[in-house]
Amino acid sequence: MSGSRDPVRIVDYDPVWPIRFEAERELLGQAFGGAPVSIEHVGSTAVPGLAAKPIIDILISADSLEAFEVRVPELARLGYEYVPEFEVELPMRRYFRKPALTGRTHHLHCVETDSAFWRDHLLFRDFLRTHPDRAAAYAELKRELAQRFSHDREAYTQAKTAFIEAAKQAARRG
Repeated sequence: MSGSRDPVRIVDYDPVWPIRFEAERELLGQAFGGAPVSIEHVGSTAVPGLAAKPIIDILISADSLEAFEVRVPELARLGYEYVPEFEVELPMRRYFRKPALTGRTHHLHCVETDSAFWRDHLLFRDFLRTHPDRAAAYAELKRELAQRFSHDREAYTQAKTAFIEAAKQAARRG
């Protein structure tokens, strides 16, 4: 999955991002029809003031991955495309993107409740929300990497890993 036709683009924080998340949370809640799920805004668009790719990352947890698999048709009606090929690399996650073609607006990461994926994403988000100096350093790193790897999303993502891991370790230390 190396490379991409769409360049990696980092933009200044947009205060509309949380509003877009809340609107999507409402739609997703309806699609899950009262099923016991938790829906969180994660990723850089969830951190006030943080520059980001302008795509809303949403993390949903449920008791089992099957809870998501059976809702593929409902999610498709909301404009989400199920992308099972990413399960080779991340078997603990079901991934959807919206819309299916270029110009994506949302990424949906579906995981089991209390999984490491769930805990780590919330830990990183909350660390950046409470450490503006680290969030600013992360924004600077992302802008630099977006220039260096503008047409290779996989390399861009991999190059952020050391920063993310260090931030999670710092968060765990308190």
